[in-house]
Formats: sequence, C-alpha cells, structure tokens
Amino acid sequence: MDKKLVYFLCTGNSCRSQIADGFLSTLGSDRYEVASAGLEAHGLNPRAVQVMKEAGVDISSNTSNVIDPELLNRADYVITLCGHADEHCPAISNPGVTKWHWGFEDPAKATGTEEEIMGQFRKVRDEIKGRIEQFVETCR
Repeated sequence: MDKKLVYFLCTGNSCRSQIADGFLSTLGSDRYEVASAGLEAHGLNPRAVQVMKEAGVDISSNTSNVIDPELLNRADYVITLCGHADEHCPAISNPGVTKWHWGFEDPAKATGTEEEIMGQFRKVRDEIKGRIEQFVETCR
C-alpha cells in the first residue's frame, strides 16, 4: 500500500507544523509520509522541541523548511495550522489534493512567565495531538 503524503503548513515552520509533523510521524508512520514547511523558515523553536520531548516525541533533528511546490502538488493532504498560512498558501494545481485548515493559537506569541509560556506550548501541543489522533483514526 502506498503511503499518503501529508504536508503540514504554517507561517514559519517553527512550532505548530513541527508538532503536527512529529505526532503524525510517530502515530501514523505506517500509513503516512509526513512533511512540514512554512511560508518562511524561522528555525525550529526550542520550546516546541522541549514540549514534544515531554510527550515522548523527538523532533530535535527536524529542520525548518520553506514550502516546496513539488511536494505541495504531490501531497494527498495539505493541512494549514495557522490563518496566515491558510490565507497565503501557494496555489495548489493538483485537484486531487485535499486541503484542510486546522487553526491553532501560536504558542510562540505567548507572554508571561516562562512557566505560563510553556503552559501555552503544552496546551497547543495537546490540541494538535488530539487532531492528529482523530486524523489517524478517520483518514485511511
């Protein structure tokens, strides 16, 4: 069986898309080829790496990438994780691509104490994990 390609997109490919990439790579690696990218490459957010490590998923070797038009048009699913990426996603020329938008708050914009900021990262991580678990359960 061919693996389906899932391409997660965000603005900077530093947090949300990396978290989604990590969870789907872990929970669905038998059925899905997973990639993530951004409109820009902002680098991997160290707090995202930390909260994923807490969840038992190592994304420390992931890289922050800019959207690849070839991958975009080869994907089975293109999933945007922020409104900016949803609004500015390059045109997808392949009509067979399923495009969804899963909006999540940007934990990188959280303010407050370090513990409050990390709390926001954990909240978004857990919300993304829930969506990924639902995706793996329902998309065959």
